[in-house]
Amino acid sequence: MNFLFRTTFFITLVATVLATISCATLTDDIEVETHANPDVDYQAYKTYAWLGSAQINFDPVGQWEQPTLDTDEEVKFVINRELRARGLHQVTNKPDLLVAFAVGIDSSQLELKENPNSTKKVVTKVPKAALLIALIDAKTGYTVWLGYAEGDAQQQQSIESIRKRIDYAVKEIFSDY
Repeated sequence: MNFLFRTTFFITLVATVLATISCATLTDDIEVETHANPDVDYQAYKTYAWLGSAQINFDPVGQWEQPTLDTDEEVKFVINRELRARGLHQVTNKPDLLVAFAVGIDSSQLELKENPNSTKKVVTKVPKAALLIALIDAKTGYTVWLGYAEGDAQQQQSIESIRKRIDYAVKEIFSDY
């Protein structure tokens, strides 16, 4: 019985550590920043409507975007979830806020990376991806809240990995709202 308990405990511990490590490495490169107007009473906003979205990357062969996943719809789904969790409701007429987002990839980004065959650093292409979310006061037209996430663009990701990265980025962006 004692052996069985220790074995079960060890397997559970190893599984938990592996799950934590895999989640951490999946999103470690993502950095988030938000900007809010300090003069705005965000509690006054109760409704929102979509202004639009933009994708700033032409990717006809699916090098950067999984061809079987509609990234825009995934982002929109998670943003909707986060806004609802903060008490905002989507409407079609007379919203308090307008929501817009843009997704882009800069495939020409360069960084100094350590060469695995030596201790020297070399200039390497490291494409960056970004997600920008803006909340705009529908009456004034002014952006009252802005958040963005930036991370390494990763080629040939699984749909599940992409969803986890989007979920993490959007959650982190809205964590300060």
